[in-house]
Amino acid sequence: MKVLVTNDDGIAAPGIRALARAAVDAGLEVVVAAPIEEASGMSAAMTAVRQDGRIVVTAHPLDGLDGVESYGVAGSPGFIALIATLGAFGPPPELVLSGINRGANTGLALLHSGTVGAAFTAAANGCRALAVSLDMPMADVFRAGRPADEHRHWATAGTVAAELLPALKSAPERTVFNLNVPDLPRDRLRGVRRARLASFGQVRMAVAEVGVGYVRTTLEETDVRLEPGTDAALLVEGYATVTAVRAVSEVDVELP
Repeated sequence: MKVLVTNDDGIAAPGIRALARAAVDAGLEVVVAAPIEEASGMSAAMTAVRQDGRIVVTAHPLDGLDGVESYGVAGSPGFIALIATLGAFGPPPELVLSGINRGANTGLALLHSGTVGAAFTAAANGCRALAVSLDMPMADVFRAGRPADEHRHWATAGTVAAELLPALKSAPERTVFNLNVPDLPRDRLRGVRRARLASFGQVRMAVAEVGVGYVRTTLEETDVRLEPGTDAALLVEGYATVTAVRAVSEVDVELP
């Protein structure tokens, strides 16, 4: 089975190596294509850098993944997922795995995630997709240099993702699994739980300052009470959480 592995943290991020390794170990035919630079918060944006009318694509071999084709692309995660389904990196993938994201993507805020946006785009173009995120304190997500990244439990998230692949393969077409995993060894997870989406994410945007000709915003940790049974609550309790979602669907309402 042909699989695209992408992310929004960039081709050099440690999480994408762990996810690609998990996919290879699961016996899948893997190609990696991810943004050359970090593209967090891009949702499903269609942006790319062109030179002479061509999208910039650079070979970018990944450590420990000999024989796996890997590319850095000057484009957003959603754009990369789209061109992959159109055959930009060989035969179109049957599955798209996106992540492993630095920081959880929980609740309705997953709409804004580039990690989830790539999965949504893949699903809208006929693929099943899995978005994978590793929980960590927000202070670490935004810390300059991110010195502890290599020591986090990326392999745990990769292992749980691989365990979900059979369920994803048998899910209805265009299904996206949104997976969040605590930053713990696999044997310390309390389990993997199906979860509802929380009505909020881990962070929220706030207006910090309004002046003449400008607005300054900031990101703050959400201080809303956790809702039992939601992804945000179960993640805090030490469970990996998975929610099956679709990006765009119709609502049956009575119209005039």
